[in-house]
Amino acid sequence: MSIVGIEALEFGAEDVEAGKQFVEDFGLAPVDGEAGVATFETLNGARLAVRAIDDPALPAAFEEGSTLRRMTWGVANLEALEPLRERLRDQPGYVDHGDSLECRDPNGLTVCIRPTGLKDVELEVTPINQWGDMQRVDQPSPVYERATPAGIGHAVFFVDDLEASERFYRELLGFSVSDRYIDRAVFLRMQARGGHHNIFLLKLPHRGAGLNHVAFTVRDIHEVIGGGLAMNRRQWSTFIGPGRHPISSAYFWYVNSPLGGAFEYYTNEDYLTEAWMPREMQHSLESFTEWAIEGGIDAETRRQKKADA
Repeated sequence: MSIVGIEALEFGAEDVEAGKQFVEDFGLAPVDGEAGVATFETLNGARLAVRAIDDPALPAAFEEGSTLRRMTWGVANLEALEPLRERLRDQPGYVDHGDSLECRDPNGLTVCIRPTGLKDVELEVTPINQWGDMQRVDQPSPVYERATPAGIGHAVFFVDDLEASERFYRELLGFSVSDRYIDRAVFLRMQARGGHHNIFLLKLPHRGAGLNHVAFTVRDIHEVIGGGLAMNRRQWSTFIGPGRHPISSAYFWYVNSPLGGAFEYYTNEDYLTEAWMPREMQHSLESFTEWAIEGGIDAETRRQKKADA
């Protein structure tokens, strides 16, 4: 299958100004876009748009309040849209725009697919030193004052019908299963060879459809820390982090977002191939985090905040 990346995220915000400030502080660059819409970009050209919650250009929301309203995936070229036209034409909300397709997934989220506009990004990444493998010589590791995300890596959704949502992304869009929480969640990646997951579908008791978080790739653990501390200094609250996911090996830092859910910085995720055998695990705190700091780190003292502070 030719889906190659996450091209764009469009949010409907109750407080547009707060949403705009958050995204800029998070490290995305403001760019010219549609009139009246605040548009931002990662280094690889993936875009994020902030619109008023009642903007008529937005599709219907799948949950109340500020949230993600449209998610756009890229395919290799126009020809790659042809088989998707046949597969998606019977889906709710299907629209063929000629150079793009749109429909709703079983969770109620509007999904758009178009030829990719993402660009390659080359970044200098300082090597790490490990036992018996000294790659960084006469060179200190960097300290980042803020993060500059390279791209949009994945999104996580609460779903009402896990089986139907998984079937949509696997059978119609060609995603592969990476790992699974038994009867609870599934990690899916766009292609057989790639990062651990590009979408994660999670069914929780007493929680309907909605956005959990969107995640942005940065170059290394030092940029994860620098980004999280920068957001802390700007008074944006940490959800959880820094920490490490054992199921994907990624280091992370989640920041609560006025656009809905959370925004995540992450790096060092597993790279999988056709040889990977998906694991089936019980959903638990231990499988989510090997370690993590709840509430984040105090950016002024660099120490974890005291519980009674």
